[in-house]
Amino acid sequence: MGRFNLSLDDVRGRLLSKISPVFYEIFSESLYEVYQTGNPKELRIFYYGEDTLSRMAICKVIYEMGRIFLIVDHINSNDGIIEKFNVENHAEDKVNMIEYFSQTGSYRKVDGKYSWTQGIYNIINRPREGHDDYYNIVFDLAIPEDRELIEEILNIMDTDTTHHEDIIRIRTNDGVLKFLEINLYSNFDDDGNLISRYGLINDITKYPEDSTVKPVDFLLNGFKHSQKLALLIEPLNDKHFEFSEGFYKLVDKDPHEYIHSLEIIHNIVENETKDRILKLYKGELNKIDETFTYNVNGDENNQKICELYIERFEFSDSTHSIGFLADITEERMKQMELREANEHQTILIKEVHHRVKNNLQILNSFLNLEKRAYRDKPEVIIDHMQARLTSLALLHEKTYNTQDFKNINLKDFIKDQDNQLKNLMYLKENIEFESEVDEDLHLTIEVITPLLLIMDELSMNSIKHAFPDKTAPNKKISKTVTKLDDNNAQLIFRDNGVGIENPKAVTSNLGCEIIKNLTKQLDGEIELIEHENGTAYRLVFPITMKHTIHG
Repeated sequence: MGRFNLSLDDVRGRLLSKISPVFYEIFSESLYEVYQTGNPKELRIFYYGEDTLSRMAICKVIYEMGRIFLIVDHINSNDGIIEKFNVENHAEDKVNMIEYFSQTGSYRKVDGKYSWTQGIYNIINRPREGHDDYYNIVFDLAIPEDRELIEEILNIMDTDTTHHEDIIRIRTNDGVLKFLEINLYSNFDDDGNLISRYGLINDITKYPEDSTVKPVDFLLNGFKHSQKLALLIEPLNDKHFEFSEGFYKLVDKDPHEYIHSLEIIHNIVENETKDRILKLYKGELNKIDETFTYNVNGDENNQKICELYIERFEFSDSTHSIGFLADITEERMKQMELREANEHQTILIKEVHHRVKNNLQILNSFLNLEKRAYRDKPEVIIDHMQARLTSLALLHEKTYNTQDFKNINLKDFIKDQDNQLKNLMYLKENIEFESEVDEDLHLTIEVITPLLLIMDELSMNSIKHAFPDKTAPNKKISKTVTKLDDNNAQLIFRDNGVGIENPKAVTSNLGCEIIKNLTKQLDGEIELIEHENGTAYRLVFPITMKHTIHG
C-alpha cells in the first residue's frame, strides 16, 4: 500500500481481484482452500530481476473470525538466506540448548506480530502464553527508569537505522531484576518502509557465585570439576558466546577480561588448523575436528597440545555453533614416556579424548530422549544431566592423573560419586548413601564408564520414586559391588523406599530404557530382584572388556 501511495480507506471494501488482479490470480486457489478447510497455509513468493532471485516473501494465509488474513514477511537477497530457503533445518533442539546455556534469546516482529524463541522465556522466567504474539513481553517488563530509553530506541529503529545495541533493565514477574543487552535489527524495503524487526537479547546480569537463578550454572556444573575439558557455546560468535572454566584455564585468561575474536587463532602453531578454523568461520565448512599445538599468550616456550571439535549449523535465519576443547598436553607427554619405558603400556591419549567425545554423544542422545519425555519438566532434565556430567567429569579428572587405564580402582570412584549425589542442588530429602566395594576390584575404563552411568540412573530413579514422603526418616540408598570370580563382578543396588507395585510397567519407562542400553554397552545383565523393604536390582558385568585404546 505504501509503495502505491494507497491508504486503508482507498482499499477498504474493494475486491482483491479489482485492486490487484495479478495477486488475486496468485492467491485465489489458496485463499479458497483456507476458507473451505479453516487450516492455515504458508506460501513462498519469489521476485526475479534479470533472471536473478532478488527477493523472497513468506506469506501465511489464516482464516480467523470469519475473515481471511495474509501475513507477509519480505526477505531481501542481502539477508543471506535466500540461497538456502528450501533447506529445512531441524536444528531447533540444538538452538534451544544453546540459548539455555548462554542465557540468550531472540524475537522477530512482522506485521505487528511477534515470534519468541524459548531462550526469551528462560530469561523472563515464565512459560509461553497465548497472547505473547501481540505485545513485547520483554520491553513491557522494563523498570520505570528505562521506559523512556526504550521509547527512544524504538523510534530510532522505525526510521532508516538498521542496527542498534543498548543495555536495559527489567523486573520479571517473580521480582528478579535483570540487566539485558539488546541488539535490534530493522529490515526496510527499497522505499524505506519498515518490513520486519529482529531482536537478539542476552541476559548479562551478574549473579553471586552461589546463586541458583541462572540455568547455565546448573548445566555447566559438570564441566567445572575439570580444568582440561571445556564446553564452547557459540564459539564462532565473538559477542554472544559462553565457555566453561576449562577454556580460560587453557588460554590463561581472566574470564571477566577476555575478549573473544579470531585473534586467538594466531597462537595456534599449525597453519592447516588455522585455515580450517577460518573456513569454518566463513561458512565454507560445517565442522572441524582438530589436534594442534597452542602457544599460551603467544609464548613458544609455553605450549599445550589441544583437541578441538566445533559444529556449525543453521536454524531459521541465524547461524549457531557448539563445540568442545580438551587440553591433552600431559597425556601426550605420558604417552611418549610410556612408549620409551614399556611397549605394553603405550596408550594413545588421543583415543581417550575420542572416548570423551563419544560419552558426550551418548549424553546428547539421552538429552534428546528426555526432552521428548519431559517436555514440560525442564528441571528434571537439568537434574539428570547434571548428575551424568558430574560423574563423567569426575571419571576423566581422575584418569588424567593415572598412567594405567586398564586397572582403575572402583572404590575411590564410588565414594566420590556418593559425595557428588549428596551435593546436588535438587537433593534435599536427607537420603543416606551407603556403599561397599571390594578393595581389590580394579576395572578398565571401558567398564567403569557405563557402570557409573548405570549407578547414576538407578540413584535418580530411587530419588524420584522411592521416597514420596519427603519427611520420612532413615531413607537409604545402598550399593554393594563384589567380585564373583576372575572374570565377573556384581552390583547389588537397593533402596528402602515404597517399592514397585507393577514391575512390568516400570521396566518400560524411559529411565529403564536408558539403563538397558547402558547395560548392553557394558555386556552385562541386569534384573529386578526381591527385596523385603523397597526396590533392589542385581547387575552382573565383566571385569574386563576388549580394550579399544590402541598403542
